[in-house]
Amino acid sequence: MSKQGVHTLLSAALVGVLSFAGCGHRSVQSDVSTAFPYAPKYAKVEGDKMHYVEVGSGDPILLLHGNPTSSYLWRNIIPHLAPHGRVIAVDLIGMGRSDKPELEYRVQDHARYVEGFIDALDLHNVTFVVHDWGSILGFDYAARHPGNVKAIAFMEAITEPLRWEDASLLQRMLFKRLRHPDKGRKMTVDKNFFIEKFLRFATVRRLSATEMDAYREPFTDPGSREPMRVFPRELPFEGDGPMDVVALVQNSSEWLRTSSTPKLLLYAKPGMIISPDKAEELEASVKNLRTVFIGRGRHYVQEDQPERIGVALADWYSGLPEKNL
Repeated sequence: MSKQGVHTLLSAALVGVLSFAGCGHRSVQSDVSTAFPYAPKYAKVEGDKMHYVEVGSGDPILLLHGNPTSSYLWRNIIPHLAPHGRVIAVDLIGMGRSDKPELEYRVQDHARYVEGFIDALDLHNVTFVVHDWGSILGFDYAARHPGNVKAIAFMEAITEPLRWEDASLLQRMLFKRLRHPDKGRKMTVDKNFFIEKFLRFATVRRLSATEMDAYREPFTDPGSREPMRVFPRELPFEGDGPMDVVALVQNSSEWLRTSSTPKLLLYAKPGMIISPDKAEELEASVKNLRTVFIGRGRHYVQEDQPERIGVALADWYSGLPEKNL
């Protein structure tokens, strides 16, 4: 077999294991809307434009996505929250319709832009709804600005530094390949791995052509894919760094477990970061946490279970106590 054939076969095998050994029978669900009927808005942060959409009024509910998605991920969640507050879904810098300036796109860069976005919109008494890398950014902001955070809901989130020993052999091979300077660049920049492979495998249902095109749109040329390349290199593995990111996650993990701020965990089965077993562990160790099982899902649970997520979020948010500022 050629070197290219081995690379393709290995990548397919790794993704299959990472997404729990294959997809099985999947279909496009007709009740999951592809529409994104929100007027684009932009905020200036450090001279760059960050795209966002918003509906509703009242205290802000800020939705933070991860890799390789955008505010589009929340399209079927937003209507459930709109009656309850000012719902804002932002595209991280370098992602979605936000600008793609010359940055290293490290976690600290994203954290600075998220904080700048909150300042630019003068948001107070914020409730975060976070996923994937958005969880690291939301937890970090909450740990540094606890007085400005009303509550936080999370799903498929990174709640503490990762450990290589908790990953399977093939998972370790995939992560190490993605973190490699040359192999990782080839996968993420040249092959558009996260859009064309990972996004597909990390959902239970089959995404439609319209949905895939919406996720492809911000990354049509290789030069636009730098943030996707950097994210796996920033994963906070204990003993394998980057140590500044590990320290950041350790600090926010301490806040998560000890803060009295109301929290909601939405988890699926099998999940990819938060399994049912992990959810049970978090329920026992995180202060003031409610957990809700949302059914079958992998990593991009907003694509698998949007209705259940929206209903659970609206029910939880409507019962939150008023925060004294």
